[in-house]
Amino acid sequence: MTDEAENSAQEGFPKIDTSVPQSARIWNYWLGGKDNYEVDRVAGDAFRTIFPAIETGARAARYFLARAVRHLAAEEGIRQFLDIGTGLPNVDNTHQIAQRVVPESRIVYVDNDPLVLAHARALLTSTPEGVTNYVDADLREPSTILREAAKTLDFDKPVALMLMGILGHIEDFDEARSIVRELVEALPSGSYLVQYDSTNTSKAYVKAIQQYNDGGSVPYILRSPDQIARFFDGLELLEPGVASCSRWRPDAGAWGLPAEVHQYGGVALKR
Repeated sequence: MTDEAENSAQEGFPKIDTSVPQSARIWNYWLGGKDNYEVDRVAGDAFRTIFPAIETGARAARYFLARAVRHLAAEEGIRQFLDIGTGLPNVDNTHQIAQRVVPESRIVYVDNDPLVLAHARALLTSTPEGVTNYVDADLREPSTILREAAKTLDFDKPVALMLMGILGHIEDFDEARSIVRELVEALPSGSYLVQYDSTNTSKAYVKAIQQYNDGGSVPYILRSPDQIARFFDGLELLEPGVASCSRWRPDAGAWGLPAEVHQYGGVALKR
């Protein structure tokens, strides 16, 4: 980013710390974006040296989000999406996919990174029929998220709760499950949980994450596929259940991705 862009992004927001790599900016780098700093590119390259397939996993997770949103909007009648841990805007964000299918869809994005919020307000727009809004909050504040999201979303009608690659930042597994339960319990019947996170199914991936965590960034905790499945307790998983993201209802041709990546996720219905 240029100094001018950095100053613009920071205006009205807490100072952006460019001395420590940040996961949203690193993922933006892996996905070919430009909203990152040298510290993020160095960390991303170091990660890729240990685990060369990380960009494949990043793309697989992005395509999983697209397929899940498209399915919920087109096949399940979902018109409201609560996307927590938005990350930096990229091609085909949640609102773009949903509103392409149903223009009147309503989307609330939640994040607490100042650069993410600056770009969200500048780049994430809405169709005239729909609504896109943004909430500055931390995942650890579910009551705040729900209160602010209720200004845009109608919690008497089904909502798709999106937790994409963010629960790994909650180090304690029981705390992460408690947060998910509180959010899901606030949703009416007919709502859905869409979630993925990276797993500990590869020794090289575990090593790369350890190096990333040791670099001073907000830690990311890898979990087993069975642990990720526990986030869906009490809900009805759609086929094929919790699976490698590239295996979850792949499109024809599977976007050229391998059948197995180390990002696992699923979509589940609240009865």
